[in-house]
Amino acid sequence: MYFLTGWPRRLLCPLRSEEEPLHIQPSSHRVYFAVLSETQLSVWFSRPSVLIVSYIESAKAAAQFGFYQQAEWKPDDSMIAVATANGYILLFDVLGGGEDKYLYEPVYPKGSPRVKVTPGYKEEQCAPALSLEMKRPIDLEAPITSIQSLQEDLLVSTADGYLHILHWDGVTNGRKAISLCTVPFSLDLQSARGGPSLDLEGAYIRDLKYCVTLDGFAAVLDDGRLGFITPVAGGFTADQLQGVWAADVTDGTCVAVNNKYRLMAFGCASGSVLVYTIDPTTGSMQLSHKLELTPKHYPDVWNKTGAVKLICWSPDYSVAMVTWECGGLSLWSVFGAHLICTLGEDFAYRSDGTKKDPLKLTSMCWGAEGYHLWVITSKEEAGLLENMEDALPPTRTHQSGILQFHFIKSALTVNPCTSNQEQVLLHGEDRLYLTCGDPTQVTSSNPEGPHPHNLPHGMEGGPLSHPAAPKPNPVSQGLSTLLGHKHWHVVQIHSTYLESNWPIRFAAIDTAGQCIAVAGRRGFAHYFMTTRKWKLFGNITQEQNMTVTGGLAWWKDFVVVACYNFIDQQEELRLYLRSSNLDNAFASITKLHSNTLLLNVFRDMIILFRADCSICLYSINRRHDGPNPSAVVALLQEVSMSRYIPHPALVVSVTLTSVRTETGISLKAPQQACMAESIMLNLAGQLIMLQRDRSGPQVRETEDQKKLLPFCPPIVLAQCVENVWTTCRSNRKKRHLLEALWLSCGEAGMKVWLPLFPRDHRKPHSFLSRRIMLPFHMNIYPLAVLFEDALVLGASNETMLYDGLQSPREGREPLEVVFPYCTVERTSQIYLHHILRQLLVRNLGEQALLLAQSCAALPYFPHVMELMVHVVLEEEATSREPIPDPLLPTVAKFITEFPLFLQTIVHCARKTEFALWNYLFAAVGNPKDLFEECLMAQDLDTAASYLIILQNMEVPAVSRQHATLLFNTALEQGKWDLCRHMIRFLKAIGSGEMDTPPPTPTTQEPSSTGGFEFFRNRSISLSQSADNITAGKFNLQKTFSMPSGPPSKGSERWSKDGDCAENMYIDMMLWRHARHLLEQIRLKELGCFSAQLGFELIGWLCRERTRVARVDDFVTALKCLHKDFLWPFPMVAACSVSSPFRNGHRKMVLTQHLLKSQSADSLLNSDMETAPPQASAHNSNSTWLDGLGALGAEPKEMDTASSLGGPRTQEAFLSPLTNKMEEGSIGSATDLTETSSMVDGDWTMVEENLPSLSLTQSELELISMELANKGPNKAQVQLRYLLHVFMEAGCLEWCVVIGLILREATIIKQVVNFLDSPEVPPETVQNVRSGLLEVDAWASTDCLGYKPFLNLIRPQLKKLMETAVEQVQPEAFQPGAPNPNSKLAEPQTGPRVEDIRGPAALGLALPPEPSGVLGTEDRGAPVEQEEQAADEGAYDCTLS
Repeated sequence: MYFLTGWPRRLLCPLRSEEEPLHIQPSSHRVYFAVLSETQLSVWFSRPSVLIVSYIESAKAAAQFGFYQQAEWKPDDSMIAVATANGYILLFDVLGGGEDKYLYEPVYPKGSPRVKVTPGYKEEQCAPALSLEMKRPIDLEAPITSIQSLQEDLLVSTADGYLHILHWDGVTNGRKAISLCTVPFSLDLQSARGGPSLDLEGAYIRDLKYCVTLDGFAAVLDDGRLGFITPVAGGFTADQLQGVWAADVTDGTCVAVNNKYRLMAFGCASGSVLVYTIDPTTGSMQLSHKLELTPKHYPDVWNKTGAVKLICWSPDYSVAMVTWECGGLSLWSVFGAHLICTLGEDFAYRSDGTKKDPLKLTSMCWGAEGYHLWVITSKEEAGLLENMEDALPPTRTHQSGILQFHFIKSALTVNPCTSNQEQVLLHGEDRLYLTCGDPTQVTSSNPEGPHPHNLPHGMEGGPLSHPAAPKPNPVSQGLSTLLGHKHWHVVQIHSTYLESNWPIRFAAIDTAGQCIAVAGRRGFAHYFMTTRKWKLFGNITQEQNMTVTGGLAWWKDFVVVACYNFIDQQEELRLYLRSSNLDNAFASITKLHSNTLLLNVFRDMIILFRADCSICLYSINRRHDGPNPSAVVALLQEVSMSRYIPHPALVVSVTLTSVRTETGISLKAPQQACMAESIMLNLAGQLIMLQRDRSGPQVRETEDQKKLLPFCPPIVLAQCVENVWTTCRSNRKKRHLLEALWLSCGEAGMKVWLPLFPRDHRKPHSFLSRRIMLPFHMNIYPLAVLFEDALVLGASNETMLYDGLQSPREGREPLEVVFPYCTVERTSQIYLHHILRQLLVRNLGEQALLLAQSCAALPYFPHVMELMVHVVLEEEATSREPIPDPLLPTVAKFITEFPLFLQTIVHCARKTEFALWNYLFAAVGNPKDLFEECLMAQDLDTAASYLIILQNMEVPAVSRQHATLLFNTALEQGKWDLCRHMIRFLKAIGSGEMDTPPPTPTTQEPSSTGGFEFFRNRSISLSQSADNITAGKFNLQKTFSMPSGPPSKGSERWSKDGDCAENMYIDMMLWRHARHLLEQIRLKELGCFSAQLGFELIGWLCRERTRVARVDDFVTALKCLHKDFLWPFPMVAACSVSSPFRNGHRKMVLTQHLLKSQSADSLLNSDMETAPPQASAHNSNSTWLDGLGALGAEPKEMDTASSLGGPRTQEAFLSPLTNKMEEGSIGSATDLTETSSMVDGDWTMVEENLPSLSLTQSELELISMELANKGPNKAQVQLRYLLHVFMEAGCLEWCVVIGLILREATIIKQVVNFLDSPEVPPETVQNVRSGLLEVDAWASTDCLGYKPFLNLIRPQLKKLMETAVEQVQPEAFQPGAPNPNSKLAEPQTGPRVEDIRGPAALGLALPPEPSGVLGTEDRGAPVEQEEQAADEGAYDCTLS
């Protein structure tokens, strides 16, 4: 509708005057404005808004006539009548300027193509020089209360009770005077024949307005009564007038009439506006609706506004502006939807909360096309609103007190053919606002740069800032584009077109939202969103020789224009192709017989409404016979409506629809939506429908003879209709929404005329109507309907205060401080819940179900359901009266038909106050039952929400019982976030915190390390202290996490109230779950569980070491780990016998290149000697290359080189491995340290060296085999973490299993060394021995890939067999900090070299344990190996 924008503008008067303006009156076309002050008449121009001429009365004449009070223009703008205080009417002639024709002229740059191309062109946009000449004054000998212009006459009411009818020339026929006492007044015209029924002695008319379409005068009498005076036979004598008056109203103050809707708006002393219409049958005045502020929205001022001072209808009659004695402006739509009011919010309050004085007005009027409201402020306001300019002289001579408010309006107000579109289109005087969707969500090949004002802030010129337009799409735009963002797409109207054709009168947009057309005073122009270019007429003469009369519309890529051709003096229908030049040569022109008032397009048909009250239907076809496609228009049908339409100006909109009421439409067989079934006509707010008459004989139509059916007599569908929306699309799945008719009805909200379909091809009930009209209220003013998406789009005014501009001086404020800055925001609202509710109220549950199921895929469907429950609950639960037939049980039953029933109820409950819960759950069921349903449906998050409700409604024991159920289920399903919430919830119940559950978890969200961030703060080295790890490389701390030590992650809760029974209760549940996981060999879940919930795994394992933490079946455990960690079973390579690695450098480079983050592989076992960080920082590259250079040397030389060559980052050690069948060489390569430049991405060395490595086929196969035998890197990190945990807890059987799956002899050897310790119970030793034998037996039969590794660790197995059983020292395994003297915490020595050189199966060159390779004396090797494993773990952890 209409929306305020920006700040108001003040107009300064260049003439020095002490007088303030007091009245403003526009000419009939609103090009000129007459402004009165006490002795001065000024004429202002509209664009530019400048003063043209001022007539100043002499002091002598002013004393005779009195001060000026009111003015009125003659309809042809040639005269002005001014009423003065002493009862004179002064008539002024408005004359052209003569010699100096133009007062203001535009100045063009040189070479501008728009200068004087056509005669009279330049003059059109200049402010003309006019002069005023007073004619003979007319003395009416009584104070004048009101003047009103008729076509040839001037109607004047005076305070002595007379109505004077004057001729504009003031001479011919003298004047007639009618006494009000002689006019018969009655309540309706039927009782008027009995003579005067209203005592009018001494009464006079205070305010008077003429209504063309009602052919009469709306009048306010001096005693506040309201009346309507109509001439009986078209004459103006006393016996030819009669009046009706409104009962029970005695406080009228002013009146304004609406010609288009036949309404009379009477202002009252109470502050409300009563809008009356005339009953066509009885002729009585009927109250249509009221315009008044509500206490709900304006609690402070709704009854303190004072009397209504002025009412002003906009030029298109779609809105009314109202002001009161106490000040303020308020805007209503024609049928009472409230749009703007300046008595509240930012208009009435400063940012510090203090109240502003409302703006008081003495006069106001609308500018051309309603883009401006011209306002004259009262005298005291003028002083307060003065601009703070130092240059102003103290006498305020430049101050005129005229303010201009700027508006943008919906295209529907003047061009209702846009009502079948799904875009919102608003136009201001020089720009358009569109909701054509989010440019970031749709792509297009747009070669042009974007307009700066279309970009979001801060994005201008950025690489991603290109807002491409959506592709033209004939179907629905859909949510993603039409609701993409809150911003408008603003298109500036071409300035060349605007300067000669201002104001813009019509605007239209096509279905896809890509093409826009605008029409001003003459011609039209159109714009394409993709190219961002305007097209104007190349020939300006063609543009100036036509004016658009009936509006604009788009049909495919043609602009359809109903226009008047000035050359031929002929009404025409033209179609212009968008892609060709804008020229009449490319237009398809059809001559029309009568003036077109309205135009609309439906599929391939044009419907015109003409001034002779007839409707014409035309068909359009596209033709491709020339270089450009053209359109062929043919007349199909004419329908005369003169019997039903009293005046053609009353028709607001006309549209063709596929809507019909007749029987035979079923859900299975949809009606043909392409057929134009009926005509919808909005006649002054009455929606009239004309359907095709199918009662006659149905003739089968042939191709060449398509006779259209006649129309039935009209039926009235609805009253007070402002806008109508239908669509010509069809969708089998959403027929309810697409075949409905949507109406906007002002204060009554919206209405939908919904089709009702019988279900499953059943025969429809005879008593069930085919359609139903459902009303519902909206919070926004509807401007477009998205049919499939069940959304209404609109716009609303938003305000921003700029109080910071204030610099108070003498109590005066600039305009920018008095008024907030106004913007227009896009809004949208869901309406589906309203319709469903209305259907349920009317016992149409089956139809509601069909409708809801068709919309269940919408993203906000759950929200719709919540809204429906919430609205009904609020109404019924807070009702003071008992409700005889409550709706909530019906709604609850309805929602159970949908899977989101449980979420809907609980979300609604949590958004509702606690007092209403009992009423809600009485209707929907016991929350305990609903909780159990959630658990059965595995919907744990919803169950958690029900738990909060149970906590508030039940005793603590019940909520604890349900919380335990939920906690156990969440543990089982691995919902760690929920588990953390439940732990806090249970603790809150235990400690008596029964108000509300804690809102957010205390622990952090798990990061992307696979749930093992716990790893980062714990020791990585298997049994070693981390003192000797280089500080520059690791920021990991060594912490032995035995139960008595402080917990490491998120488990501060365990230390608080440690002895509390609630903590014990929670611990018992966690222990039970851990036992359950370990029994089922779900080690991966156990690790996640420990890391996510801060569970003390090591302490618990210490206690369970001899119970559940034992391994009963090594083979099953090994298989489970393979499955759990997606770790492949090892395979034997076919070429393994003949192709051992013969030199280490190949292995090293390949390892660096391919296995960057895997350190201790089974094949490429590694060792590391770390340089001090200072040395390695500048030395790493060269030493690494040096190492590569020495690769060919013999092992002894390598050793010497490494011992003499200074610090190195990495070295490769080669050591002979004797084998029974053959002797080969095997090397090992190390991983990169973090200080090496390799980590920083400097991979060139490897790239350069790789081509020189001539690997044989068999060697490559071996490498690929080893890669295939490895599991995912993440799984390796997780397994190493678990190995470390089991090692610290002393669960040696599990360490063996993990050592087997990783195939690392180091681990097995370490465990065997531990088993030597006297602290280890003999059962453990026996269990490990038998377990390894079982694995060996299984590998021999089922998994030969394990045999090489088992052969490798045979010495350890032999050692186990020989181990004597020693006595256990039980105190060594008590929980507590690890004993530094314990063997568990000591570095173990390496085994003898002879032990390593055992037989290798099939002669495969197998990786030895590194410590053995370096010889017996090198006791530091295990330290380095563990150090490196620590590095490995850290590195992998951070990477993953």
